Amino acid sequence: MTTSNRGATSPAVLVLEDGRTFRGRAYGAVGETFGEAVFSTGMTGYQETLTDPSYHRQVVVMTAPHIGNTGVNDEDPESKRIWVSGYVVRDPARTPSNWRSRRSLDEELGAQGVVGISGIDTRALTRHLRERGAMRVGIFSGGALADEAALLAKVREAPQMKGADLSGEVATEEAYVVPAIGTKKFTVAAIDLGIKGMTPQRMAERGIEVHVLPATATAEDVYAVNPDGVFFSNGPGDPATAEHPVSLMRAVLERATPLFGICFGNQILGRALGFGTFKLKYGHRGINQPVQDRTTGKVEVTAHNHGFAVDAPLDAPSDTPFGRAEVSHVCLNDNVVEGLRLLDRPAFSVQYHPEAAAGPHDAAYLFDRFVSLMEGQRA
Repeated sequence: MTTSNRGATSPAVLVLEDGRTFRGRAYGAVGETFGEAVFSTGMTGYQETLTDPSYHRQVVVMTAPHIGNTGVNDEDPESKRIWVSGYVVRDPARTPSNWRSRRSLDEELGAQGVVGISGIDTRALTRHLRERGAMRVGIFSGGALADEAALLAKVREAPQMKGADLSGEVATEEAYVVPAIGTKKFTVAAIDLGIKGMTPQRMAERGIEVHVLPATATAEDVYAVNPDGVFFSNGPGDPATAEHPVSLMRAVLERATPLFGICFGNQILGRALGFGTFKLKYGHRGINQPVQDRTTGKVEVTAHNHGFAVDAPLDAPSDTPFGRAEVSHVCLNDNVVEGLRLLDRPAFSVQYHPEAAAGPHDAAYLFDRFVSLMEGQRA
């Protein structure tokens, strides 16, 4: 429930499901909202974060203290709307300053009905989430805020992220095409589980015509576009609920079509191969995560947004229904699986975001690796 934006004049309170509260000022829309409290360590790229469909039903805490300095433009969104359930910042910009800015972040949040809070100690909140783990949260403003017990009861009634099936809520309802830039070299069927706009753009730059298909697409839909490769996108929710994408992934693997998955797509590949998935304590979110490519030994600075991970053995290849598979990438902070690849079929995936907008470009080579798979299959 939200009302029109009333700026920093309204008091607001953030209530975590374990009972801890933070009081501040309304930021964006005034009202109440619920979701999973997570934190992002990115120093920049807040507009891309807000419009990333993978953040659906999450309340994002920004660890960088100054947010909104460059305002909001019409060029950088990753989708057509803001997807976060709520937004938490410490020190919002009073006046944006950038030649591309069209409006302030506060105005954009208010216009899209996103309830936020500012003026709280986001470092203390982040430390709390690191110690206790991601949890349900509510942000309240514009109403009665004194009865914290009543607000806490509302938070504890909100749905949890574990067990949530959300990709169908953010995916496109109709198929569309992103044309290749320059000479068309390949056709890719991209399954939209919450795809970011920069992903088909990165493929188009490499001469790929991308057919973006709904999350409900069947194998018949995929092969109707005569693809040279199939891509499974990022997206929100618990991969343990994603039965249809897993079934579709297995159908693609059966035909040995070159396959590439990102983030949720990595978890789907893991499940399709027979591995389990699990919820991380507080997840990886931000644009400064160190990952090692085990095939080259190279360490990359990468962009992440995931709260779940694949449970696969790190020490040796595993036998799967589709041949041998191995962990290709690993996070150097906590040894979480950050990539998989099949050794007997042309398929691989990564848990992070090589399109990286905004963020580092260390992992852009993965799109070239996908092109190489398609070239090899064609040859």
